[in-house]
Amino acid sequence: MLDEMKRVESAVDNALAYAKSLGATSAEVSISKTQGLQVSSRLGEVETVEFNHDGALGIALWNGQRKGSASTSDLSKAAIEQTVKAAFDIAKYTSEDPCSGLADASLMVQDKVDLDLYHPSNLTPEQAIDITKRCEQAAFDTDSKIKNSDGASFSSHHGFRVYGNSHGVLQSYPSSRHSLSCAVIGESGSDMQRDYAYTVSRLMAQLDSPEKVGQDAALETVSRLDGKQLSTGKMPVMFRSDIASGLFGHFIAAISGGNLYRKSSYLLDALNTQVFPEWLTILEDPFIKQGLASSYFDNEGVITQTRNIVEQGVLQTWLMSSYAARKMGLQSTGHAGGIHNWRLQKANQSPANFDAMLQALGTGLLVTELMGQGVNVVTGDYSRGAAGFWVENGKIQYPVQEITIAGNLKDMLQNIVAIGDDIDPRGSIYSGSILLEELQVAGA
Repeated sequence: MLDEMKRVESAVDNALAYAKSLGATSAEVSISKTQGLQVSSRLGEVETVEFNHDGALGIALWNGQRKGSASTSDLSKAAIEQTVKAAFDIAKYTSEDPCSGLADASLMVQDKVDLDLYHPSNLTPEQAIDITKRCEQAAFDTDSKIKNSDGASFSSHHGFRVYGNSHGVLQSYPSSRHSLSCAVIGESGSDMQRDYAYTVSRLMAQLDSPEKVGQDAALETVSRLDGKQLSTGKMPVMFRSDIASGLFGHFIAAISGGNLYRKSSYLLDALNTQVFPEWLTILEDPFIKQGLASSYFDNEGVITQTRNIVEQGVLQTWLMSSYAARKMGLQSTGHAGGIHNWRLQKANQSPANFDAMLQALGTGLLVTELMGQGVNVVTGDYSRGAAGFWVENGKIQYPVQEITIAGNLKDMLQNIVAIGDDIDPRGSIYSGSILLEELQVAGA
């Protein structure tokens, strides 16, 4: 794989040279290749065994301020040159856009950084099948109320990314990703519920065991059986850590350049203002070793950097690609393609595990699942279907379902009471459970 990455670097360099020979003012080329194995089984029987070896090249080039783009999955020399020529021809007919073009040369990545992202696995299909079967069987063995299954799925892939542009950038790095998931169905009388569990890591050795994933899936499913509805009213609400990062996802959308220059964000004038409680700082760290969202340059070759996105509750920066930055008269922040590992730092807050967070909640709603897309990033209005548990005096009493929670994101984020230390590391936002002071809950 690493030898192939070197060959692809040469192909990217040749594509850029060919674009220049055609008369392109500037160009960028990106190639991603992955290979690996995916296996799924259900009720003890193998459903799929898939081997993947995929690759794709994308090129964007400019004639002045006219842009042309093209892509191909054929990485032969002739196909790449044909793709470059297609992009060049397209650029003849597109409209001029003064904000289009490569990111500024002064922002380009220069040096390689080893983030320890590459840990391929040599598992055989037989070993992968055994993992999925053990995982699913563990779910059935955990509780007799587990009556059916949507199956278990295991994936192990590795590959590389190569990026180059006419500023002289040519960068590449390999990475790997492994995951295991299980979804099962439980029954109690006439009630049926489905839930799941999963684990993901750059390293096979850091995945939870198949037995633990299966047990967790069973426990999550059984805990939801015989759910009740709640009466409508306002109450404290706690988002469990595995869904809490979604709140920050809406915040990310609101401070991203695309929504800002289109005037479609509820945080249009929020820069350098209080958007979270003053005890909260959000640190972005793209350089976490083995991090799932680690990268030392973004999709445009702009170097990433460690920075405070929010400091003592005050918003410090927008999230900008080069195009959005030019639209707003600003500078790219290295966020073309997304964020890079957010850590939540809490000043003057005592450590709080999940049980301590329940005690802080007292009496209210613990949300463990969200449904629907009822979030308006323009106004901040928030309304989503939910399920979870009713909590009294810091103790879970019974599951609840068929409810809706509603509020406004601006108020919700500023009225966060506490964030737990029960951090979910399976994504780009390292968040524990989040306790909100009050939300409107609509039930029966």
